[in-house]
Amino acid sequence: PDVTRGRQPMADTQPGEDRDGDAPRKRKHRKDKPWDDDTVDHWKQLPFSQDDNKGGHLLEESSFAVLFPQYREKYLREAWPHVTRALKEVHLACVLDLVEGSMTVKTTRKTWDPYIILKARDLIKLLARSVPWQQAVKVLQDDVQCDIIKIGGFVRNKERFVKRRDRLLGPNGSTLKAIELLTRCYVLVHGNTVATMGPFQGIKQVRRVVEDCMRNFHPIYHIKTLMIRRELEKDPAMQGESWERFLPQFKRQNVKKKRKGAGRGEGAAEGADPGAAPRPSPAGKAKKKQYTPFPPEQQPRKVDLQIESGEYFLSKTQLQERKKAARTKLQAENTAKRKREREARFVPPKEDGRAAKRARDGDGGGGESLADLGAKVKAKLGKR
Repeated sequence: PDVTRGRQPMADTQPGEDRDGDAPRKRKHRKDKPWDDDTVDHWKQLPFSQDDNKGGHLLEESSFAVLFPQYREKYLREAWPHVTRALKEVHLACVLDLVEGSMTVKTTRKTWDPYIILKARDLIKLLARSVPWQQAVKVLQDDVQCDIIKIGGFVRNKERFVKRRDRLLGPNGSTLKAIELLTRCYVLVHGNTVATMGPFQGIKQVRRVVEDCMRNFHPIYHIKTLMIRRELEKDPAMQGESWERFLPQFKRQNVKKKRKGAGRGEGAAEGADPGAAPRPSPAGKAKKKQYTPFPPEQQPRKVDLQIESGEYFLSKTQLQERKKAARTKLQAENTAKRKREREARFVPPKEDGRAAKRARDGDGGGGESLADLGAKVKAKLGKR
């Protein structure tokens, strides 16, 4: 039998040598692919029209549902007509269920865009995360994407989490505004999430800034880098060069905290006089207790205190009467105290002893009595 049937004859050339003198054997059947063209922008989003869908409509119905918090119910009820109108333009239906607390979007028979249902899903996600409907409906556009970044799991300490989240906002929202301008994205910090809308590149930059901020890397460093990149993009001569030499290199510095009481032992041993008296401890610092091997005295229980005061043997009615009497007594004391404070404003101040004596004697302080002054005045009037 012919054992060579179905086999190709072996080549006379060695592996790696040119069979036809132009290209190696492994590249002989390689052809130029249409997507290997460097002049084509593969990231460019081509518009999708109704003519591109050859089928004309979708075969099955697709739907997505998203839950929303209770405090968003009032706003969603007011904004839902606007959302319905925006989804109706792209041939989608929506349902707001206030009993279950959910929003649902689904396709219809007239829906021709297969990807628009995913855009509508992002729309109701943004509405649930407190994004205004005027901004959220922009996600239905082809050049606008969205991302919801979860930041609740980066930090365990609540105070530290709030402090790092406030760094994204900055004083009067200046840091957040700078991030929006440099990335060309809309950013909303709300609760444990950060919602962002914009192009793909901007969303990627916003996610890096947010995640690094929650990892204790200040956003101002990213803002400086983005500003330098934005200036380099305007220069056509820098398009094909590396920008590493222009970008700042920030290194993390672990600042060691000074331990309390560090250096006191060395200073006392080297520079202090061994015969001098020890320094007095600060006023707010508690003194170190003397060690004793015996356990502390057992504190009395609440029941023991009640038995000692006799309260334990009183009935429920008697306890209420005692509490009422104590409350009445306290109110009477407070009322009397406030009355004394009000009356204290009308008590005249005490006069000086010499001034009071001078007033009783009729002396005005000039060495003459009131009678003498009156006689002088009458004499002057008589001359006129």
